[in-house]
Amino acid sequence: MPASLQMSSFELKEVGTGRFELVGEMSFDTADKILESSRRLFGNYAGLEVDLSQVSKADSAGLALLLEWKAQANQKAGAINFLGMPDSLVAIARTTEVSDMI
Repeated sequence: MPASLQMSSFELKEVGTGRFELVGEMSFDTADKILESSRRLFGNYAGLEVDLSQVSKADSAGLALLLEWKAQANQKAGAINFLGMPDSLVAIARTTEVSDMI
């Protein structure tokens, strides 16, 4: 059964085996809560896919979250792919020269 955790300004939900969707904000206000939620939802999946196309707001804390997810996937010898990345995150990643990491 797909799992879902909802907070006031974001929702991270499983939409298939190892496939997730993030809706709402990926910001300084929510990044730590999203990370906490993801730890419960991502479990021991070796391969993950996260759809970010419904993210309404994203800042550098959101980018830090993506980098943390990448690091966690690497520790499990797995992979994580991001779909529909918001333009603001792409711009921050390019500016900070970490776009090749995500």
